[in-house]
Amino acid sequence: MTSAASSTSSAFSALEYAAATTRHLLPQRTDIRDMLRHRRRNIVAGLTVSIVALPLALAFGVASGLGAQAGLVTAIIAGTIAAFFGGSNVQVSGPTGAMTAVLLPIVHRYGTRAVLLVGVMAGVILVAMAAARLGRYVKFLPVSLIEGFTLGIAVVIALQQMPNTLGVADAGEERVWRTGWEAVQDFAASNLASVTTWAAPAIAVGVAAAMLLGAKWRPRVPFSLIAVTAATVVTYAAHLAIPTIGNLPTGLPTASAAFFDVSLMQTVLPAALAVAALAALESLLSATVADGMSVGERHDPDRELFGQGLANIAVPFFGGVPATAAIARTAVNARAGATSRLAAIVHAVALLAVMLVAAPLVAHIPLAALAGVLLATTLRMAERASVLALMRSTRADGWILALTFAVTVALDLVTAVGVGLGVAVVLALRTVAKTARVEKVPLEVGDYSEEEHALLREHIVAYRLDGPLFFAAAHQFLIELTNIVDVRVVILRMSRVSTVDATGAKVLEDAIGRLEARGIVVLLSGLDESHRNVLRALGVGAHLRTLGRVFADTPAAIAHARELVAAPH
Repeated sequence: MTSAASSTSSAFSALEYAAATTRHLLPQRTDIRDMLRHRRRNIVAGLTVSIVALPLALAFGVASGLGAQAGLVTAIIAGTIAAFFGGSNVQVSGPTGAMTAVLLPIVHRYGTRAVLLVGVMAGVILVAMAAARLGRYVKFLPVSLIEGFTLGIAVVIALQQMPNTLGVADAGEERVWRTGWEAVQDFAASNLASVTTWAAPAIAVGVAAAMLLGAKWRPRVPFSLIAVTAATVVTYAAHLAIPTIGNLPTGLPTASAAFFDVSLMQTVLPAALAVAALAALESLLSATVADGMSVGERHDPDRELFGQGLANIAVPFFGGVPATAAIARTAVNARAGATSRLAAIVHAVALLAVMLVAAPLVAHIPLAALAGVLLATTLRMAERASVLALMRSTRADGWILALTFAVTVALDLVTAVGVGLGVAVVLALRTVAKTARVEKVPLEVGDYSEEEHALLREHIVAYRLDGPLFFAAAHQFLIELTNIVDVRVVILRMSRVSTVDATGAKVLEDAIGRLEARGIVVLLSGLDESHRNVLRALGVGAHLRTLGRVFADTPAAIAHARELVAAPH
């Protein structure tokens, strides 16, 4: 085949792959067909979710630093796009607490324009991840890492809400622990004898208590909406001087595309990567939960990333914040009997109706009530039994969880993403490296006399290599293998080596060279094709192949070793 023909064939194959990937990611006919089934059931489920989602959307919008309307817009736009293009039939998307933990520091440092830009960039990254079909790999993240993030995020949200909980002004600190501490100081410096001073904490604690206790008493009742409504009525009737949401737009706002700035894009790229990683992680975890709550439901991880990516690209142009699937709302949707994407779309339409019709009423909701919603949410996020179980499981899991939690609270989630993943990878490699062994094994000598047995035991030794031969295990392998003494032939049995990387291959070459320098003949047996390719590409063991010292199996290697030992010196 000519070079031009080969290039044409490669280009055609790439186009075929791109077309197949595009067809896979786009909505299927079955999605539309399923939406037309059980319409009444899914409409009821969607309306049920919207009742739960309304106070959460408002609260997360406020917590993100862009305001309550940004939370509503996000729930409407992202809820619709992610439902239609996503990979789960019952997933519900919108603003989440985990995302607000990332966004508020960005607002403090770079302003609201940066948040919108981060949303678009994260959306593009998610679409690229979907096109590369990376969705399946999220399941390999350790549970301890996820729990550390979750626990840290819960504490971050609680600290972020301290000003609204205590009814004091937000000092705009970038570090959440400073925000919480200054809020407590400002509250302590106020007139503690005044009833109005305690109004905001009472509302926040009352809403949180109603949600937590009500969920145990009547799980299906939307106590969040009931508590927020009651707090709004009491505050309005008593004319309490507590900050409220303020006026909401009577239609969907629009954002200018002028927020694109190349220099700013370079600055916030780490934040965009963290937002994309968080969106992917939370969405795929939520979809997995939804699968377990629905009969016969199985999500497509790549389509889910694609749907979340499109949603995050679109939302900023309407003034919304980065979105992800929400486990709490998805669980309500599944429990309400949702079977198709129609339920999530109905939920978004219902929230749009609230924005268009009830905006003047929503404007009177006190921020302390929304702080109470978030406090209850953080307590639900921190699962004490799960955290304690992980801390007691293994030392590595305990370190990963504790370190990820500490970095999330002390610094930020962007840094925690890198630190947590880095520590998890290092500890995982350390654990895997420990499984690699170089073990001396007996030879199957057959019907030879005792004198010949003694001769073989004295001059021939076989070592079986178990596990991965890669950079983390290579050093120990070299130490163990080159300690061999008083032998003429060494057989390296490679059949149980699971993987070989470049470092492992080079160390193998070094070990062979050291043994041969001492006059020891080295034979290899049991190399599979993938190992042969790595060694051949790096030129490792080429002389052994030339000398006929590489064998398909161990018995053949043993027979050749006997011949070498029996030959006169």
